[in-house]
Amino acid sequence: MNRHWKLSFAVLLFSASASGLEAHAEQWLHYRANEGASAFADSRQINSSNVKNLALAWQFRTGDSEHMAEHMSRTSTQVTPILLPKEAGGHLAFCTPFNRVIALNPKTGKERWSFDPKVNLSGNRPMRCRAVSYWQHPEASEQDKHCGRRLFVATHDRRLIAIDANKGKRCESFGENGEIALYNKAAGYQPDYVNNSSAAVVVGNNIVVGSAIIDFAESHAPQGTVVAFDALSGEQRWSFDPIPNSNDHPMARDWPQVEGKTPQDFAGGANAWAPLSVDNERDLVFIPTSSPSPDFYGGMRPGDNRYADSIVALRGSSGEVVWHQQLVHHDLWDYDTPAAPVLVDIEKDGKKRPVVIQVTKQGLVFTFDRETGEPVFGQEERPVPQSTIPGEYSSPTQPFPLKPRPLINANIDPKKDAFGMLWFDKNACEKRLASLHSEGLFTPLSEKRTLMLPGSLGGANWGGASFWPRRNLLFVNLNTAPFEGQLKPIDANNPGDHIVAHGSEMKVTMKDSPYMVITDTVTSPLGAPCTKPPWGKMVAIDMSNGEVRWESPLGSIHDMAPFPVPFDINWGTPNLGGSMTTAGGLTFIAATMDKRFRAYDSLSGKVLWTAKLPVDATAVPMSYEIDGKQYVILAAGGHKMFNRGTGDYILAYALPD
Repeated sequence: MNRHWKLSFAVLLFSASASGLEAHAEQWLHYRANEGASAFADSRQINSSNVKNLALAWQFRTGDSEHMAEHMSRTSTQVTPILLPKEAGGHLAFCTPFNRVIALNPKTGKERWSFDPKVNLSGNRPMRCRAVSYWQHPEASEQDKHCGRRLFVATHDRRLIAIDANKGKRCESFGENGEIALYNKAAGYQPDYVNNSSAAVVVGNNIVVGSAIIDFAESHAPQGTVVAFDALSGEQRWSFDPIPNSNDHPMARDWPQVEGKTPQDFAGGANAWAPLSVDNERDLVFIPTSSPSPDFYGGMRPGDNRYADSIVALRGSSGEVVWHQQLVHHDLWDYDTPAAPVLVDIEKDGKKRPVVIQVTKQGLVFTFDRETGEPVFGQEERPVPQSTIPGEYSSPTQPFPLKPRPLINANIDPKKDAFGMLWFDKNACEKRLASLHSEGLFTPLSEKRTLMLPGSLGGANWGGASFWPRRNLLFVNLNTAPFEGQLKPIDANNPGDHIVAHGSEMKVTMKDSPYMVITDTVTSPLGAPCTKPPWGKMVAIDMSNGEVRWESPLGSIHDMAPFPVPFDINWGTPNLGGSMTTAGGLTFIAATMDKRFRAYDSLSGKVLWTAKLPVDATAVPMSYEIDGKQYVILAAGGHKMFNRGTGDYILAYALPD
C-alpha cells in the first residue's frame, strides 16, 4: 500500500420545471431523502435483475476544478443534491465545497442558475458542503414576491443565506440582505475556527443549524450552541447549549462543581457537526452531539459531561429538551456522535414502532423509542478499561445496546489477528500489535502506545445508515483498520507547534492541556493495515430482531498498492460517505478509496454492479424518477484527507432507453 494511504489514515484520525418534466414533489426533498434521514428512494425501476445495465446518462462539471484550482486541495466533496417540487422550479439543487448553490435540469443535467455567496477562503480548514435545505411558506402562493419558497445554505464562513428557490436570488427579507451571521464576533473566533458543513434543517417554520468546530486546537474550544431562526424573517427563536451554562441546570451535576464557575468554564465543543434529523409531526428535532474539548484528555472536565456525545431530542418550536441518551460517558477517544439519527418505523413483535436509530464511531448501533427515548432492544452499562493518566477521570462503565451486537471486533489477539502480505510482513505486524497496550473497546490513551480500534474515523462516520422499510433492514458502512495513540506530557515552556506530521505519525498539541497526543497508523512494512481484512465493510441489520443479516467487504485495494494491479482485490478500504437504499432491492454506495460506485443486493450483500469513477466519491447518492425514468445521482470530487485527487462531478446513471 502506498504512502498516500498511510498518510490518509493518520490525517483521518484527527417534479417538473418549466420545460414540462413530471416528477413526484417530494421524492428526495432533504439531504438524506426525507426529514428522518433514512436515505431511502421509493423507486423500483432499477432493480436486482437489470442493474447490470445501468449506465451514465449525463454528467455535470461545476467548474471548480478550473476556476478554484488553487483551493481544490482543501476540498471534500460530500454533497447530496435535493429535488425541488414543481412549484419551486423542479430543480436538482446542490452546493459545491465553496458553498456555491447550483440548480440543474434533473433530466438533462443542464444548469439553470447558480448563486455564489463568495465565502471567505482564509485559513486552512477543509471546504465542504453536504446539502442545501428547502422551506416553503405555509401560504407560499401568497408569498411568492417575498421568497415563499426558499433554499438555505449554511456557509463555511458561518453565514446562513436564504435564496429564492425558483430564481436563485437572495431573499432580502431574511436577516440583513438575505443572510444572518452565525458566528460570535465578540468572542473573537474567526469563521475558519468554527464553520458549517452539514445542512440546516427545517422544523415547522424554524430553521435549525449546528456547527463544526476545529478539533484538537485547545482545551477550551468554542461552545457548540445549536440555534433556531425564523425561516421567514431570520429572527432567532431559541438556542440550545449542549454544555450547561448554569450550575442550576439539571445536567450540571455531570460537570465540575466550582463556585463562581459554570460547566462552560471548563470545556467547549459538544457541538453538532453531523447532520440533524426532524420529526415535524411530533415537533421534534434530533441533535447528535460530539465530544467535549479537549478530545483525548478530560482531566479538566470530570464527570459524564452530558449532553456531549449524546442524541438529544428537542422540541422544535421551543428548543426544550424532551429526552436524551448519552452514548459515550466522559469521552477520551473523539467518539463524536457522527451521523444523522435515522427516524423510521420498524416492525417489532408484530407491531410498528416509531424509533430513532443512531450509528456510532465505536461500531455500536443504538435504537430508541422516538417519543420517550427508551432503548428498544435493551441497553446496559458495562465495565470498561480505566485511565492511568494522573488526574484523569474515566467513566467506570459505558453504554452498550443488547442488540445489535458490536459491528467491529476491538479485542485483538496479535498471534491470531495479525496480517501481512508476506511472512516477514505478518511477523512485523504481530510484534507491532503485541507492543501496543489494549484492553478492548474504550481503552483510554496513556503514556504508553495504545491500540485505537476503532479510531476516531470510526466505525461509522457522517455517511450514516440507510433503511429499507419493506424489509426492516438497516445498512451501514464501517471502517475497521487500526490506529495507535499516545499521550505525552507537554513542556509548558516549549509547547511546540499545534500539529506536526512526520510520515504517517502526527503530533497534536492542544493549547492549555498538559498533554499532546501522538497518533499513527498501525501498518506493516509494506503499508497494509496490521489486522486482517476487510478494512472497510457493509453490514445489513434486521431491525425486527436486531440480528446482523449479512456483512460484505466494501472496496478494493488494487488502486492503493505500491505497484499497478489490473484486477480488484476486495479486502475493503477506508471509507467516508454513505449509502442509499431503493425499493428495487438495491443499496448504492461509493465512499471507498478505489474510484468505484457499487450496487449491492440488499438481501444478500452481493455486489451486482460496479462503475468506475473519475475520482473518489465521498458523498451519499440519491435517486428520483422523471417521465417514467429513474436516475441515480452521485457527486464525485475526492476528499482532502484521502489525498487521492479532486474533481467537480455530478454524475447521473440510468437504464438505457
